[in-house]
Amino acid sequence: MCDTVNRCEAQLAEWVGAAFRAAFGEAAGLEAARVQAATDPRFGDFQCNDAMAAAKRLRQPPRAVAEAVVRALPLPPMLEKVEVAGPGFINLTVSPAWLAGQVAGLAGAPHFGLPDLGRGRTVVLDYSSPNVAKPMHIGHIRSTVIGNAIDRMYRALGFRVIADNHLGDWGTQFGLLIQGYRAFLSDAEREALTVEALERVYVQSYNRSKEEPGWLDACKAELVKLQQGDPENRAIWERFIAISRGEFERVYTRLGVGFDLWRGESFYNDILAETVALLEERGLAVESEGARVVRLEDEGMPVCIVRKSDGGYNYATTDIATVRSRVAEFAPERVVYVTDERQQLHFRQFFAVCAKLGYTTHLEHVWFGLMRLPEGTFSTRQGNVIKLEALLDEAERRALEIIQASNDGMSEDEQRELAAAVGIGAIKYADLSHDPQTLIVFTWEKALALEGNSGPYLQYAHARVCSLLDKYTALVPGRDPQASPLLLAEPVEKALALQLMQFPAAVVRAAEAYKPNVLADYLFGLSQTYSSFYQRSPVLKAEPEVRDSRIRLCAMVAQVLAEGLGLLGIRAPRRI
Repeated sequence: MCDTVNRCEAQLAEWVGAAFRAAFGEAAGLEAARVQAATDPRFGDFQCNDAMAAAKRLRQPPRAVAEAVVRALPLPPMLEKVEVAGPGFINLTVSPAWLAGQVAGLAGAPHFGLPDLGRGRTVVLDYSSPNVAKPMHIGHIRSTVIGNAIDRMYRALGFRVIADNHLGDWGTQFGLLIQGYRAFLSDAEREALTVEALERVYVQSYNRSKEEPGWLDACKAELVKLQQGDPENRAIWERFIAISRGEFERVYTRLGVGFDLWRGESFYNDILAETVALLEERGLAVESEGARVVRLEDEGMPVCIVRKSDGGYNYATTDIATVRSRVAEFAPERVVYVTDERQQLHFRQFFAVCAKLGYTTHLEHVWFGLMRLPEGTFSTRQGNVIKLEALLDEAERRALEIIQASNDGMSEDEQRELAAAVGIGAIKYADLSHDPQTLIVFTWEKALALEGNSGPYLQYAHARVCSLLDKYTALVPGRDPQASPLLLAEPVEKALALQLMQFPAAVVRAAEAYKPNVLADYLFGLSQTYSSFYQRSPVLKAEPEVRDSRIRLCAMVAQVLAEGLGLLGIRAPRRI
């Protein structure tokens, strides 16, 4: 899919393919030429190595094949020169004038030229999904920020995205909670109920259930009443959900995350029995030791239990019912789930059951590695689980200290606003800059670094470009650099323009692979190329024509950095 949006490489590949056909006809056996960015700018801007493979079929030396291809057609306007190097590499150098026109076109298009690949296509994206009655902790950060970055990229590419926060709002824990809510909380605590109080109640109730069989029986009775629709228990349960959602939304607001739906497990309760009945009707669910299971031996997996021996349902049942509901309501092309690596077997199992039911919607599990502190994994027993709000508070506090030490010209409110953008951006980027499937060891020093591949570094790079643009406006008031021709006379200018051209393809690669780090790597590379350009190429002190061209190029860099950071859910302040 990336070739369709990487305009430069696609057009070059088209010309090279035509040249192969002109030189050798169909004998070369080349279905489509492959063109890639050159690894060394001394050998041109792009490179094609297809002469190597064609030479074997043609029984000619690779260099002779490459030379014949180069001679076969006149150069198109997009190419400045084509050369053969080494044993048969075809090196392509694009015309600066053509490149200037292409990158200017991207700058004038929405989202810097991102293609409308998703028109008429729907994606359901299931991410974050905290449990009701438990505060969000640092373990929720990965699903939330990775899922939201994927969400943003797919929307920018034109997809209809249904972001669903599939809350854990049903199950045996609510019997424990309701019983504990009545027994362990005072009237005042129930009146001013918080998620923290509910978490404490759950722990107390759970511990007591292990010590007193009678307590466990009472909890089960409260659960049955809830499941049967008892008005009082239902009202208590709904209050648990409302209070939890209020606290979740406060965290999401700070993170800049939003959802289209908040459908928890309870939303699908009414279709669990019919889902199992459908599996039985199709001959898929069979009896095993009193339970109903779907056998998956042919798929190399253990059985998938869809109804337990006591008649209850489990996560697999709910997830299969959820797929049925989503397909019926939204007709999505794909449903994407963002969870940690420990749930891989569960997803493979219920995906396989859905396939047996005949569902053709693509189901994708985007799993990620865990996050750790330098001293080890987070553990409730060890008392080192960090609440997510506490993590965000600490990030903003540390960012504020840095800002206060270096920015006397800002008001206190401006400093705090900037600290929120930098601190929370640092947390997000520390996650998103890694391949999702890697384990992350989180350190404050790396997350908040102003050098290297960090969120603050990219935000600072954007702010530095904006400062240059402001100085230009003050120097030449009323002048619009967009009206000036874009000149790419210097190699570093051309390198910067070529990198700007890669932005749409980088976003598509990141979205298709569900890897926001691909976009993060691109932005970091762009900022480094810009730094090299700025050091080598005077801007404001250059001759007016060159100055206006370079300012226009700088404005494109600021545009792409802001656009790219925005797709990662990170703000790009104009001043730091």
